[in-house]
Formats: sequence, C-alpha cells, structure tokens
Amino acid sequence: MTKYMFILPITVIVFFAVYLFNKKKFFKLKNIKTYLLALLVIFFVSSLIIFPYNTINAALKGLKTWANIVLPSLMPFFIGAEMLIGLGVVNFIGVLLNPIMQPLFGVSGEGSFSFAMSIASGYPVGVSLISKLRQQKIINRIEAQRLVSFCSTSGPLFMIGAVSVGMFNNPSIGALLTSSHYLGAITTGIIFRNYGCFKAKKSKNVYNKKNYLKSAFKELIEARKRDGRSISILMNDSIKSALEAMFMVGGFIIIYSVIIEILATTGVINFLSSIIKIIIPINLDTKLVEGFISGLLEMTNGCKLVSEAKTTSIITQLCTVSFLIGWSGFSIHSQSISMINLTDISSKLYLLSKVLHALFSSMYCYGLYKMLFNNIIVASFLASSNSMHESILGNWLKILKFSIGLELIFIIVVISISIVIGSMYSIKSLAIKK
Repeated sequence: MTKYMFILPITVIVFFAVYLFNKKKFFKLKNIKTYLLALLVIFFVSSLIIFPYNTINAALKGLKTWANIVLPSLMPFFIGAEMLIGLGVVNFIGVLLNPIMQPLFGVSGEGSFSFAMSIASGYPVGVSLISKLRQQKIINRIEAQRLVSFCSTSGPLFMIGAVSVGMFNNPSIGALLTSSHYLGAITTGIIFRNYGCFKAKKSKNVYNKKNYLKSAFKELIEARKRDGRSISILMNDSIKSALEAMFMVGGFIIIYSVIIEILATTGVINFLSSIIKIIIPINLDTKLVEGFISGLLEMTNGCKLVSEAKTTSIITQLCTVSFLIGWSGFSIHSQSISMINLTDISSKLYLLSKVLHALFSSMYCYGLYKMLFNNIIVASFLASSNSMHESILGNWLKILKFSIGLELIFIIVVISISIVIGSMYSIKSLAIKK
C-alpha cells in the first residue's frame, strides 16, 4: 500500500495547479473531461514507472495471448472477409438472403454474411466487416447501425474451448453459454430493427423476384466489375488490411493487460469490489465481484476470476460470465469503436446494444439453465479437461488450422443456405405465375 500512496497526492497537486492557472474555464464540462483524462494518464504513467516488473509481465502476457491465440484465430477471417467482399460474394449472398434478413432485422441480405462471420470468428470481426461494407457503401448508415447491434459476438472457440473447458472444466457448459449468447444477440437485433425507421428511405427491390439465382449471379458479376482489382492485388490488399487490423487488436490487448495489472496492483479493483459489497446487501464472493469488475474491462480475465468463485452457486457464475461475454469488455469496445469511427456509425448506440446484449444473454442463461441444463451441468472438474484445453488452444498451428476450417465451413454453409432459399423463392414465383 505504501509503495503507491504518493501517486494520489501527485495527481491532486497537478489537478490543483491546473485549477489555479485556469479558474475561469476550469468548471466547464469539456475542460473537466480533459482534466480527468489527463489525470488518469498521469496515474497510469506513474504506475508504469513505480511497478515496471508487474507492467512488463502484464504486457508480455498480453503479447503471448495475442501471438499464440488471437493471431491464428482471427487472421484467416480478416483476410477471407476482405477477399469475399472484393470478389462480390457478399453481394451474391445478400441478394439471396434479403427476403429473410429484411423482415427479421430490417437489413439487406449482406448482413447475414456479417452475422455468420461474427459467429464463426468472434470479436471484433463482425464489426470490422460491417465497417468495410459501410465504407464501400454496400450498406447504408441505418443498416450498418442495426447490424452492429447483433453482429458483434463472441466465437465458439472462446466460449466452448477457453471458458467451458479451460476455466470451468466442464464441456457441457459450452452449449448453455453459446445458445444464450447468440439468442441474446438475435433479440438485440430484433429490437434495433426499428432504429431509424422514420428516417430510412424505403429501398427499392432491384432484384428479379422471378429468378433470385439469376439476380444474385448478376449482382456478383457487377460487384466484381465495380471492384476491378486483379486477384493478386486483391489478395495483397486483403493481407495488408488484415495485418493492420491484427496489430491494432494486439495493441489493445497489451494495453488493457497492463491497465488491469495496474488496477489490481494499486488496489483499485479491491477498493471497487469492497464498495460493491457494501452497496449490495448480499454475501458476495470476493472473486465474483473482482471478476465482474475486471470483466467490464477485459472479459477473459474477468471470466477466469468468476470461474474461481468457489463459494458462489454455479448458476450465478454462469449468468455473470454470460453477461461479461455479451458485454465483451472495454478492450473489445476499443477495438470495435476504432473501426466504427472510420464510418458514420454511432459508437454510443453500439455501446447501448452491447448493454442490451449482455442483459439478454444473462437472462437467457438463467432461463435455459432452469428449463434444460439444470440436470445436465454438474459442477465437477474433469480430469481430462486440461489436456483437452491444451489440444484446442495450446498449439498455434492447430488453432490456425481450426480457424481456417471453421471459416470455410461457415462460408460453404451460408452460400448453400443462400442458394437453397433463392431457389425456393424462384420456384414460388414461377408457381404463382402459373
């Protein structure tokens, strides 16, 4: 405690000095925000100097997480998504799935591809893809805003491999977490369906209802012509864009690893958890409260701490974890907002949608546990779980192979579903004509 107590007097002195030199404009709201941000930066920089060993270890831990898990997991999706947009495949899928996505979520069919890629890969691929679609004007602003409300999801690799097996040592938890998480996302998307309904212009259906397949292939060819890049240039641009996005993601992971370490070392997390325990008149496990606070910043560390709250009931642990995964943490939000800010999508509405996603996921988790999973999930540790966790997440090449395979499966499934639905609509149109 005594090692870092002088940080507070330093920040107070700086704050008071600013007040003395700028009394008139000091209490303006914009200025206060600037001062508070400056004080936070001073606090963290001072902590970096005082605790170099802790912060360096935290940075190395974040770097290893990015290099060993995040990079091989997300890199194929970033490259693949960029190439599929350039090749016009997203437009092709969009034409065929438009009759489903429009009434359900109030978006064009291109949103189905964003949702599928988000489910397959996890944060922040969905938001990245939507930002690309908006930058290239494939979708309008209102569609993009609706899409980010439900196309920002965690991937099955994290929920099943890392959380269920690696943290809770119980694979049966995976089905509960994934189902509640994706149901929460769909519910949020349906709610946001009405966003901008008064401002949005009714889009004219330029597709040939009598032959959806013909219209889809026509759109594929036209989108490819509009892009105009050769395959080699497209691949080169896709790799460049993917690397840029991956380095940005890595930077945020490292920064938030250091921030959480500083907050833990300086006792801020313990202080906040003690306040929460005083406010809420329930005997809460300290690990649960600390995990919840940490998870608001970075969900992986938060979920791990929650799984270690042994005096807490399993349903409370799972609902808390489901909330944190739906919320995703400020670490993910920083990555997503940095992509959103390149467009005209509102980051405030995005954050609101994540709050709703977290609440709905937690509610679905509770309901599904009581109705279906109560007798399936057992709070017992499996002897083989650690080795299973290593086989899924511990090997860089295995993760890369798993990620590429998962991406290919989802692309094939989405295209197949699109063709089937397009064919059904074509047959229906011909039958009505006869």
